[in-house]
Formats: sequence, structure tokens, C-alpha cells
Amino acid sequence: MMSPHPIIFSLTDHGQKLGKRIQQSDPSAQHLHRPPHFRAKVEHCFIQGHPLVMICATGIVVRTLATVLQNKYQDPPVLVLDDQGQFVIPLLSGHEGGANEWGRQLADQLSAQLVLTSHATYTRPCYVLGMGCERGTPLSTLESLVETGLHLHQLTFAEINAIASIELKSDEDGLLALADKHQWPIHFYSAPTLRTYDAQLTQRSDIVYRETGCYGVAEAAALACAETKTGTKAELLLAKIKNKQATLAIARAYLKPEVTL
Repeated sequence: MMSPHPIIFSLTDHGQKLGKRIQQSDPSAQHLHRPPHFRAKVEHCFIQGHPLVMICATGIVVRTLATVLQNKYQDPPVLVLDDQGQFVIPLLSGHEGGANEWGRQLADQLSAQLVLTSHATYTRPCYVLGMGCERGTPLSTLESLVETGLHLHQLTFAEINAIASIELKSDEDGLLALADKHQWPIHFYSAPTLRTYDAQLTQRSDIVYRETGCYGVAEAAALACAETKTGTKAELLLAKIKNKQATLAIARAYLKPEVTL
């Protein structure tokens, strides 16, 4: 399923120009300038899960969204920009929803200042794909699933740092070809190692356990690899999704300042 596209709201003439500029860098985004029934429109888009770029005062955004906020795991990311494009503020869902990283990317595009207000110092994220698949799954099937997963969190192939799976798949041609095509390091983990991540799995499969010795391959492998590469605690950015032949999860961990990939 495709994720909702970003929506840009602007209220001033300068904001309209900035909105058009942002839209040029992301053709999937919709730009609404001074839409009728502004508050109702913003609330509706937020409830539908659209990531929002609000080119207006922070107070306007807070008052507009106050009654529809749920929690950091469900609310879509919201960025606030001044109409001169000098500052980018990740206002909602900074870590869980990806607003911090999205804000960094947008700030880079606009040569603007990223303003982070979360308690943690910003460090570079490490993204790892965890994958499981049937024997003989072709590269095209694996790559299509990855493309779907990346789109759900507005990630690109270039932002992925590694791919991981279970040792049983260490000779899987499709996985090896996928890693080679995108120049991703690929890592394989034993079933006992993957079992140590049971508590963090969103889904546990008895069928997978009977076949592999662990309750989930994609999520556990992604978490294991992200933690190995960064030395920090990993979280699931994308819980397991699947097609007819493969499964995919994405884990994220933040690099310690002294760690390099």
C-alpha cells in the first residue's frame, strides 16, 4: 500500500513561492495555498496520515492540530517553516515518524537551518533492511518489495546502509544479487542470535520457527544488524511487510559520534 503523499500548506505570498520551490524537489507533494476552510483541511489531511509541511507560524500549527493529535507512534510527521525558508522545525513525530530526518533533508535542499527541539542530540541514522524469502525468489521480486518499503518512510536506496538475513539464506542468489546491485554490505545471523530479539518482534510465526529455528527473520535480522553496525539500541522503523515470496523490515539505529559505517 502506498503511503499518503506530503502536503504543503502556505498562507503568505512568500510562503507560496517557497511551497512551489519545495514541491519542485518532490513532485509527489501537493501544495495548497490559502485553501478555503484552512483548519478543517489541515485537520483532514493530518487524520488521513499525510506528512505536512506548514509554511506559517508555529502557533497556527499548534492551535490547528491541537484537537486531532493522538500520539508519536500514530501522528504523521509535521514540519514548520518560516515563509523566508530560513528555518525548518520538525514539530511532530521527530524520531518515530521520521520528521527529524525529513527536516534535515529539506533543510539541506533549501540551505536552511534545521531547528531540533527533541532532547537527544541529532546523530546520523543507520538504516538496515532485514529480509526473508522463499528459496529461488528472483531479484526483481525482492527489489519491488524493498521499493515499497522505502517509499512508506520516504527513504531512498542510497540511504540504506546494509541488508541482513538468517544464515540459512547465505547462499540465496536473489539476496546476494540485491546487495551487489546496490553495493550494500550483507550480513547473515544464526537462529539463536535472532531469537534474542523475540521481545521486539511485532509478529511471531510458529511456521517460521519450525522452518528456521526463530520466530521472525526480517525484523530480527534488521535489528541485529543495525545494533551491530552502530553499537546502539535499534528500533523497527518498518514492521514486517511481505509479498508472495519475501518479507521485509527496516530497522534504524543512531550512530555514536565516533562510529563510522
